Amino acid sequence: MVTRSKMDNLGRNQVINIRVQDQQRNLIDYAASLLGKTRTDFVLDAACREAESVICDKTFFALDEERYQEFLAILDSPPKADEELRKFLTSKSPWD
Repeated sequence: MVTRSKMDNLGRNQVINIRVQDQQRNLIDYAASLLGKTRTDFVLDAACREAESVICDKTFFALDEERYQEFLAILDSPPKADEELRKFLTSKSPWD
């Protein structure tokens, strides 16, 4: 029979080591015990949740309906003429 802790470890093949103070470890252990989780599962869940939050915060933005329509209009409008960009895009590459 495969226990829950063994099932949780299936597929895990990487190690992350961190050094903590006693009081930090105790705090994490207490919180993990309140949720019925191991220290590893608790720390991994918290770290992944925070990573997802950071990624979302850096890649997602929300607009009200009016600003969203303005944003779409800007995306749909033709690009403005930019002489420097045109010269850059039509110049010969150094490696050519």
